[in-house]
Amino acid sequence: MTNIFETLESQVRSYCRAFPAVFRKAVGATLYDESGRRYIDFFAGAGALNYGHNHPFIKRRILEYLQGDGIIHALDLYTTAKREFLESLESIILRPRGLDYKVQFPGPTGTNAVEAAMKLARKVTGRHGIVAFTNGYHGMTAGSLAATGNAYHRRAGSSLLNGVSFLPYDGYFGPEVDTFDYLRRFTEDSSSGLDKPAAVLLETIQGEGGVNVASFHWLKRVETLCREHQILLIVDDIQAGCGRTGTFFSFQPADITPDIVTLSKSIGAYGLPLSIVLLKPELDCWEPGEHNGTFRGNNLAFVAAAEALRLYWRDHTFRLAIGHKAHLLRRRLTAIARQWESFGISVRGRGLFAGLAFEDHPTAARLISQEAFHRGLILETCGAKDQVLKFLPPLIIEENLLEEGLDIVAQCTRQVLAGGTDASIAEEEIQQTNS
Repeated sequence: MTNIFETLESQVRSYCRAFPAVFRKAVGATLYDESGRRYIDFFAGAGALNYGHNHPFIKRRILEYLQGDGIIHALDLYTTAKREFLESLESIILRPRGLDYKVQFPGPTGTNAVEAAMKLARKVTGRHGIVAFTNGYHGMTAGSLAATGNAYHRRAGSSLLNGVSFLPYDGYFGPEVDTFDYLRRFTEDSSSGLDKPAAVLLETIQGEGGVNVASFHWLKRVETLCREHQILLIVDDIQAGCGRTGTFFSFQPADITPDIVTLSKSIGAYGLPLSIVLLKPELDCWEPGEHNGTFRGNNLAFVAAAEALRLYWRDHTFRLAIGHKAHLLRRRLTAIARQWESFGISVRGRGLFAGLAFEDHPTAARLISQEAFHRGLILETCGAKDQVLKFLPPLIIEENLLEEGLDIVAQCTRQVLAGGTDASIAEEEIQQTNS
């Protein structure tokens, strides 16, 4: 029954419209509705559940903490849970990667982290402007929304959106145009109208914008330009971080070291709200309480996050497993794109962050997502026109479940593009995309 939601809950609700079931429980990479029907989850809480639903070892640690009357709310007081998280973050993630960052806990959501990062960049440099990029998404509060490109999201902010200049992201004009030239020219030409900014804010992979992937070469040149002109580089790793692309930070393979990094979503490890800002020590010019919030230290999330780091990031085993599943995902999506090449489908992404883009037929992605839901698969769309199927399966998903979900995608693609299917055609499609 959905009457209570439709009657009482605000019209602003969105995901429930695409996936209109009442979910009761979830385990690993699966959800179950009130009737007991199983759904394979290729959505993972929009990337907040990299370690799946109700991970048994993380759950056990949370329950132990609760049963021991562990501190839940503490503002920014020192707690054992915070200490264990910070120690794990430093010893398991930062130090092995040669990263020297201070850690700031803003409010518990991703937009809180982005707001804090932008505010800090302005405070450090004494400059107001921020450079962001076309199709970027950084949150829905005023400052973050000002750096978000999508007109649908921006229209609610109206006159509050200022202080951000947009430039073309890598590949925005197609592969033949190097958009870095725009950034350099606008930065170095005193008549461009772009005042020297406090920071450049970017995602290495634009999730909501359509799974647009910046090349390592482009990222490296952006970093170099920022260094040359004393502009801070902020990498929003909220959706692409925490192992989603195969490495813990999505920027690692590009061999760059951002001045500021924002993390949220899966840093909480269990779906618990937590966000952090990593900042180079020399940038830590905050005065006590100058940026704060009542829920800036979620101790239960500290417990879950520390346990996840210990479980999965002490060695290369987990990273290699992600790479193997990412290869499987890429192979299957490429097979679908080739089979329907007359529709101009393309495969995007890195690691277990992938997209199947229907630029020439933008309604197809939404129709496939709807049909997939009817067949027991939750699969989101993204992009300015919802023209991209976005694949965000939990990183811990079993390979057979990943294959089963991709079989459903193959079947639904045939149904939408060919206009109908039956059991024999569906089986043929599965065999073709497995080959």
